[in-house]
Amino acid sequence: MEFKNGLGDTAIQNVIANYPEIGDILNRYEIGCVTCKVGICLLKDVVSIHGLSPEQEAAVEKEINEYLTTKDNDLKVA
Repeated sequence: MEFKNGLGDTAIQNVIANYPEIGDILNRYEIGCVTCKVGICLLKDVVSIHGLSPEQEAAVEKEINEYLTTKDNDLKVA
């Protein structure tokens, strides 16, 4: 699983703090890490340990990467 900007190797609490919309994506797939008080799991691990099918994992990866691409493009325009 490859996320843009090396985000897969980032703790979920930091991912959500910097990109709250990713929490919405995870919630759509019933990955409840947004409310976790520990928050040290890496994004790539969070997706892989929740028993999603390979197709669902690919969909999460795609949605997050598309969101990050849009976010990057918005920053370039600003």
